[in-house]
Amino acid sequence: MKFIVDECTGPKVAEWLAEHYDVLSVYNEMRGENDINIIQKSFHEKRILITNDKDFGELVLKFRT
Repeated sequence: MKFIVDECTGPKVAEWLAEHYDVLSVYNEMRGENDINIIQKSFHEKRILITNDKDFGELVLKFRT
């Protein structure tokens, strides 16, 4: 499994997951990146997005094709 852990979820969750999975931490590797770019990266790399940010759900519905 591959995950992308959003900045608002924090580096501790990413570190814990990284012990067993392929994890990209937005906090460590993409800090400050906008939500649309994070969703696109998640989609293109087939990563499960872990976030506490409700805006992502709205963006997915808005841009779903």
